[in-house]
Amino acid sequence: MQKLKRNINMGFRVTAEEQAQIMARMEEIGFPSIRSYLLKMALNGMIINLDLTDVRECSRLLRIVSNNVNQVAKRANESGNVYAADLADIQSRLDEIWQQQDKIIRSLTKILEVD
Repeated sequence: MQKLKRNINMGFRVTAEEQAQIMARMEEIGFPSIRSYLLKMALNGMIINLDLTDVRECSRLLRIVSNNVNQVAKRANESGNVYAADLADIQSRLDEIWQQQDKIIRSLTKILEVD
């Protein structure tokens, strides 16, 4: 017979409403089982589920600016001219990135604040 690593059984009782809340949070975070969710919560105290939508948007904007900078550099190397409209476009894209970055930082700060 194989000796189990986790050989101590722990349990507790909850109301139907508490069970529904626990199950909803577990599913919201995407844990595969109630056991893994409760063990993680008991050992670590909290689970942070990050929404990385803003980070992905920031990455998308960075790709756009990188492409624009490459196009301007190529044009400057070919003709020696850089157009003001191209530079203005790059500046506006950079402003979007800074705004997105600020949004990300504010979101992360809210997560780390202690109530």
